[in-house]
Amino acid sequence: MNCRTSVRQVMWALVPVELPLLIASAAGVPLPRAVVLFARVLVVAAVVVETVLLLRGFLAARRRGLSRGAALREAAYGLLPRVAVRLMAHEVRCLRSIWLWARRRAHGVGPGDHAAGYTAAQSAMMWSLIGLSVVETVALAFLIPWPVVHLVLLVLGVYGTVFMVGMQAACVVRPHVAGADGSLRLRYGALFDLRIPAGDIVRVRIDRRFPPGNLITAHEDGSVDLAVGGQTNVAVDLVSPVTYVRPLGRTGTARTIRFHADDPRALVAALGGGVRTL
Repeated sequence: MNCRTSVRQVMWALVPVELPLLIASAAGVPLPRAVVLFARVLVVAAVVVETVLLLRGFLAARRRGLSRGAALREAAYGLLPRVAVRLMAHEVRCLRSIWLWARRRAHGVGPGDHAAGYTAAQSAMMWSLIGLSVVETVALAFLIPWPVVHLVLLVLGVYGTVFMVGMQAACVVRPHVAGADGSLRLRYGALFDLRIPAGDIVRVRIDRRFPPGNLITAHEDGSVDLAVGGQTNVAVDLVSPVTYVRPLGRTGTARTIRFHADDPRALVAALGGGVRTL
C-alpha cells in the first residue's frame, strides 16, 4: 500500500469521526476540549499531507513537460477518485464562468470562428430554479431559530444559488464553435466538451428531434443525442466513430451526433454544409 492510498483511506476514515462532532455541535451538546482538539489535529494533519503530496505530484508532472492544468489534473487523480476530481473541476469552471460572463467574454472562440449558443431552450427553466433557490434561502433564514443550523443552511443556500448561476453562465460563455478551419467543437457548459476535426465531418444537417432521456443519450445505431431542453436540431455525421467523455468520466463512441443550437441554420452554414430540414 503506497502513501497516497493510505492518506486517502485516512481521509475517508475521518468522515464518521467529524460527522458526529458536527451534529453534536449543532445540537448544542458540550464536548470535551481534548476530543475536539484531537479531531481537529487529525483533520489538519491529513489536509497538510494531502497538500504536500498534491504539490509533489504537480511539480513532478511539470518537470515532465505537462502544462499547469494537465499537471494539476494528474496530481489530483493520484490522490482523489476521478469522479471527485471531475466534480471539483466542474465547480471551478462554473464559478470562473460567472467572471467571464460579467466581462462578456466567450471561452474558446477564436478569430474567424462562429459561436453558436444553445441556452434559449433552457434559460426560462434555469432562471426559475435560481429564483426559487433565492426564495428558499431567504425563507429558511427567517424560519430556522438555531444559530449553527441557520448558518450552515444559509451558506449552503447561497452557494447553491451561486452554483446554479455558474452553470447557466458556463453554458453562455462556452458555446458550440464552428472553427474557421471547418472543425466543430460541441459543448454543454463545463460538463461536456468534444472537438471534431474538419476531416472527420461527412455532413452537417438540420434534424429537429425531441429525444427522451438525459443530457447525453446513446443509441444502438451509434448515434448520440446532446439535448438541451429536451430537444436537438442539428446532426453531424462522421467518417468514423469518435470518442466522447461523459460528465463523470465514462467514455463512449458515436458516429452521428445530434445536438441543439439556437440558430441551427447559421451553424450549418458556417460549417459549409447543406441545409436540409427532415
